[in-house]
Amino acid sequence: MKWLDHLEEWLIASFMGAATLIIFVSVLHRYIVGIHSPIQDWLLTLDFAWAQEATIYLFVWMAKFGAAYGVRTGIHVGVDVLINQLSPSKRKFFVMFGLLAGALFTGTIATMGARFVWHNGADYALHQFLHLDMGDLIEGPTTPDLEWHTWIIYMAIPLGSSLMCFRFLQVAWNFVRTGELPHHDHGHVDGLDEEPAKA
Repeated sequence: MKWLDHLEEWLIASFMGAATLIIFVSVLHRYIVGIHSPIQDWLLTLDFAWAQEATIYLFVWMAKFGAAYGVRTGIHVGVDVLINQLSPSKRKFFVMFGLLAGALFTGTIATMGARFVWHNGADYALHQFLHLDMGDLIEGPTTPDLEWHTWIIYMAIPLGSSLMCFRFLQVAWNFVRTGELPHHDHGHVDGLDEEPAKA
């Protein structure tokens, strides 16, 4: 389960890389098409009208998994001045209450999001894939430019919220065991040594 420790970073980096590449190629295509060249006719056949929509969806997915990353690393904004003034037992109670409330909220969003995705066409897609009788099931809407089924895009809600719920529970479990919460050091940069290497 070591891969789960940095799942959010891998997903966010992948989505960010894909979005950057799509926009770069789209902009490059837009300018090269205007230059008279032997491949101009071929370039004009390429359609990048979907690039902006794809990038927006990638950023939505990035935000959903970025929220889970924020819970795991403790970088979400929080006002804990009053909580830190309480006695250790009361502080522990309120911290646990906050973490479990976060898990309940994100778990609820994940459940509602999954139901929404299911009734927005995922049930139709599954029945079609398994060659089952589709009855009165609806195929669901598609996106304007990519023409993908919207339930695929909306999967960000149940997946991202489920991961966020898991991270809340993980932080709560660690807090019960150790009494510590994740803390983000704004001055720390991963990959840099504490001491400069001596020549």
